[in-house]
Amino acid sequence: MDVALTPIAVQPNLLNPPAKTDAAELAKRGKIRETAQNFESSFLSIMIQQMFEGVKTSAPFGGGPGEDMFKSFMAEAMAKQMTRAGGVGLTDTVNREMLKLQGLK
Repeated sequence: MDVALTPIAVQPNLLNPPAKTDAAELAKRGKIRETAQNFESSFLSIMIQQMFEGVKTSAPFGGGPGEDMFKSFMAEAMAKQMTRAGGVGLTDTVNREMLKLQGLK
């Protein structure tokens, strides 16, 4: 059975670490998961910013020197929310690969 094609709930060690783990390993797994989520959020933010690239808003609700800055804030907030809601699947893939690199599988 190919791990990459099985549902998340069936894949070993992605959501539930092995029973014999100490506090340091659990903390390391949590930090790796957080890093993977931050990576997915950054990726989505860049994708969303590209989506907004050609969008111009007419006055009185748009334009001005602050519009581009606030678009980037909005893109970042949208990306973080998308990641919290499950994202596009990068978090689990990056998390799995980072765990392998750390020898935690």
